[in-house]
Amino acid sequence: MLGLPRPTLDVPVSLPRQTVVEQAAAPTLSALAFFFVMTSYYIIRPVMGQLSGAVGSQSLPLFYGAVFVVMLLLTPVFGMLVARFRRRQLLGWSYSFFILCLLAFVPAFMAQDRIGARELGVVFFVWASVFNLFVVSLFWSFMADIFSSDQARRVFSLIALGGMAGAIFGPLVTKLLVQLIGVAPLLVVSALALSFSMMLLLQLSTQHDRQAGSRADEAIGGSLWAGIRELWSRPFLRYMALLMLFGDGIGTLAYALVADYAKAHFTSTVARTLFYNDLDLATNLLGAVLQLSVTPWLLVRRGAGWGLVVPSLVNLILLAGVALIGGGSLVFFSYSVPLLAVMQVITRGFAYGMTKPAVDALYTRVPRETRYKGKNFVETAVWRFGDVVVTSAVSGLRMLGWGIGGLALLGAGVATLAAIVARRAGWSPDLAPDEHARVDDGETPPV
Repeated sequence: MLGLPRPTLDVPVSLPRQTVVEQAAAPTLSALAFFFVMTSYYIIRPVMGQLSGAVGSQSLPLFYGAVFVVMLLLTPVFGMLVARFRRRQLLGWSYSFFILCLLAFVPAFMAQDRIGARELGVVFFVWASVFNLFVVSLFWSFMADIFSSDQARRVFSLIALGGMAGAIFGPLVTKLLVQLIGVAPLLVVSALALSFSMMLLLQLSTQHDRQAGSRADEAIGGSLWAGIRELWSRPFLRYMALLMLFGDGIGTLAYALVADYAKAHFTSTVARTLFYNDLDLATNLLGAVLQLSVTPWLLVRRGAGWGLVVPSLVNLILLAGVALIGGGSLVFFSYSVPLLAVMQVITRGFAYGMTKPAVDALYTRVPRETRYKGKNFVETAVWRFGDVVVTSAVSGLRMLGWGIGGLALLGAGVATLAAIVARRAGWSPDLAPDEHARVDDGETPPV
């Protein structure tokens, strides 16, 4: 029977009892911190989604273009912060900034009728995208910093499962509260959840600093554009950038098609919010099932590389099926479900439930500067560049008369390329051997 590996760490018995207890508790505290991160995000995500549904896919290039510009501006800022400040300071200041932003949006949403949905939508869409990329990326970089490669294979599934629990709890809270207190007060609830996560992460940072020989809280150093240099100098990062573009192409294609569906079928803000909230709930339930069954077995027995290949193959089969069948609906337990919604749920479910844990496990086998700067650049600027390209392409092809079948067939071709790149990324020659501990500061993995 498949299941999660035991979330314990191998700690030397010669260490002080306090250190042994802290190391043994680290996976649980990390999972709880990620639970609150994802709860916070999935309380605000349906609000962002319904704004996309209000304008449709034709306006998405504008939204994603604004996000991309912001990413280009913030990526060097992030690199500067990582280079100059210790981890505890970086975590505290970054999370505090987003907490304050959430509270600042409360009066804006109370005045939504006067501001206008489109204007507020652009600002909030950009901010929520930045929140997702920076808060979650910083969390996983921290996790890769305190766990070795061998430990990561056993505990990252547990940590990701904590995030999945938050990603399920968040939509449930939103579904319950949005009809009782409205949209604006939800942002206060989200800020509280993020505050709990910050406190747990700061506690983990303090515990890790007490371990003998720990250097992980030192500022990494390096220039502002180190993330870009890392991308060009390391084959693994180049593969991950390509995989990010291909995977994002598939996910953004599904998102754009669903946005058009929501615009055509839901006229009220509440209806669109509930629709996107249900999509999130179904997606995260699928991701949780994967985290409880296939993913831990795959990462431990077959290696993290297969965690990249399998979702690409699933996307290929799914998109080929949509290309043959076209649009329409499927019936589940007497409920009619749009096929496009099913496509988005499955693609995102595998991305969160399998691809993400595999990616983060692989990043434990590269130097810290690559984890913090190169990884962040790939998961910010590269990702959002892909969003702009894909949404612009979808809008252009729609104007040329392309339908769902043709777009899905194109997506199947992209999924084929993603599977090939995933196979190369998972076994890139510049990754440290899987059985070794994480690469320490300044150490270069064998080529």
